[in-house]
Amino acid sequence: MAGILSNFRNTMILSVILALIMIFAYSQSPHGLDITFWQAVFRWMHVVFGILWIGLLYYFNFVQIRVMPAIPAELKPAVSKYVAPEALFWFRWAALCTVLAGICLAATRGHGYGAKVFTLGFAGGYGPDDRGYTLMGIGIYLALIMFLNVWGVIWPNQKIALGIKEADADAKAKAARIAMLASRTNTLLSLPMLTSMAMYQTLFG
Repeated sequence: MAGILSNFRNTMILSVILALIMIFAYSQSPHGLDITFWQAVFRWMHVVFGILWIGLLYYFNFVQIRVMPAIPAELKPAVSKYVAPEALFWFRWAALCTVLAGICLAATRGHGYGAKVFTLGFAGGYGPDDRGYTLMGIGIYLALIMFLNVWGVIWPNQKIALGIKEADADAKAKAARIAMLASRTNTLLSLPMLTSMAMYQTLFG
């Protein structure tokens, strides 16, 4: 067991295998492989990728951005050359996979659900029962803003700031500040987004 746990790749492979066994066990429920089962699968994927995405967002903001000014100059290249690019790889692809899994989840709930959520409950007229769609829709749009921020602002500017893309010192400093502010924006939006989605599932799900 120590041989598995000492190797990250093997640890994750085993974790995925155990998760797939659990998913198979759930497929033996009365729902079988019906649409509700696939909703559960896509919700699981949405949560897993979302944890990785938001977890790395919080790592950047709770740890890396705050601690970097205190790191001695000779040690900073270790973060900018090795830690940050690796974290950004998982960060941006987790964001994409989170959104794709969310879209698949919404699709399994039918056209009517998608229409209601993406119009904030106004499709077909707005009634007392549509408040949940409004709140969920707000969460979805916040998540989409955050996703576009990752791929359209944070990652392009981080490539410049980290030297992945050639630029002079002034351009790097400007890009680093833009990336930081965009990342802070996503941190600001993260709690209302998570509140919207988590509370919807309990109260309206």
